[in-house]
Amino acid sequence: MLNISNNKRHTHIDLEQFKAFPKAFDNSYFKLFNKFLLAFAIIGIIGMFLPWTQNVTGKGFITTLTPSQRPQTIQSPIPGKIEKWYVKEGDFVKKGDTILFISEIKSEYFDPLLVERTKNQRDAKNRSVTSYGNKITALRNQLSAIKNEQTLKLKQARNKLKQSYLKVQSDSIAFQAAKTNIKIANRQYERTLTLQKEGLKAVTDVEAKRLKQQETQAKLITQENKLLASKNKVINARIEINRIAAEYADKIAKSESVLFTAESSQFDAVAQASKLDNQSANYEIRNALLYIKAPQDGFINKALKAGIGETFKEGDKLVGIMPTNYDLAVETYIEPIDLPLIHLNEKVRIQFDGWPSIFFSGWPNASFGTFAGKVVAVETFISDNGKFRILIAPDASENHNWPKNLRVGSGAYTVALLEDVPVWYELWRKLNGFPPNYYQPETNKNIKVTKSKIKK
Repeated sequence: MLNISNNKRHTHIDLEQFKAFPKAFDNSYFKLFNKFLLAFAIIGIIGMFLPWTQNVTGKGFITTLTPSQRPQTIQSPIPGKIEKWYVKEGDFVKKGDTILFISEIKSEYFDPLLVERTKNQRDAKNRSVTSYGNKITALRNQLSAIKNEQTLKLKQARNKLKQSYLKVQSDSIAFQAAKTNIKIANRQYERTLTLQKEGLKAVTDVEAKRLKQQETQAKLITQENKLLASKNKVINARIEINRIAAEYADKIAKSESVLFTAESSQFDAVAQASKLDNQSANYEIRNALLYIKAPQDGFINKALKAGIGETFKEGDKLVGIMPTNYDLAVETYIEPIDLPLIHLNEKVRIQFDGWPSIFFSGWPNASFGTFAGKVVAVETFISDNGKFRILIAPDASENHNWPKNLRVGSGAYTVALLEDVPVWYELWRKLNGFPPNYYQPETNKNIKVTKSKIKK
């Protein structure tokens, strides 16, 4: 009771007559409560020095260790229309089993004999290539014959030119002899004429020498004409050589032009045949794509395109499949501030959805129902949710294996175990918003020590 008035009631009223008085003024309760507070304080202080395992928590889900083991959808690389389903949801299929059959919806592929007709076109074009090859061979033989004929003709013309040179030399020698003869005839005529004037020779002798002089003069002119004719033959032989060279150069050029045209046509035919061969192979592969087959062993999860006659585009998802053989892993996400604390082979405790557990993150040894894991991959680029992705695999060193009934996609709560610190330090860190202690795994520390020793 508060004494806020000067009128004190306990001086006028006897409080002991009330039953509540002895209970209210009994000091044994206060002594017991004080002992309790003291014991609680002592236990709290002792608990502050107990070891606490720092940790980094995250929420994730179950996935597979390798991408090829994860659930996938089967797409069609070509557009089409569903004609027949060979499986139903929940069926087990092996690799290569037919799941459904589709048909073409593009008009250029409607022809059922498209592959055979394309192969016929290819074979015809290959025969055209062979024909062009034979034509090229004939043209090359023709070109070789023309070149051989050119060589022989040029040899013949050069021989004629040589003969003309020799004829010029012969006529030149004969012309020089005629000049000598005319000189001799002139001297004999003058000598005879002088002797006739002196009376030593008859007039008939002078006339004979005159006649001889005129005959020699005629021979000189004839021989000069022969020499000029021989020189003309040399010029004609040279002209003939140039004519033959020009004529056969034109023939060779025309033959080579026809040969190059045939080779160009052959190359074009080869290209078209290769293109048709490519088309026929593509058509065969496209026909094989009409049967959608299982890429690996697994179970059919869900038909994303149902019914008969439903059309779809290329790349549309048709059906989902879950592989039968897979290695489980946990995909979890951590805050960027905790990323430097996560290392490869880091120990992690995992709590799976659907498996009851009692989990104390600070005292993992006292936890129940959690499973061991280790970090096998740390993403180096932030995800869309603003966190970093971590992949956790089962820890082979632990005897307690993960549950067999786990399914891909189930939830998981992960706790990465860090250093052991006192409880008071952890409370102080939480109150101040500090991150857990930055540290390096023991393996990294050992590596640094060995490197330092090697340097020394």
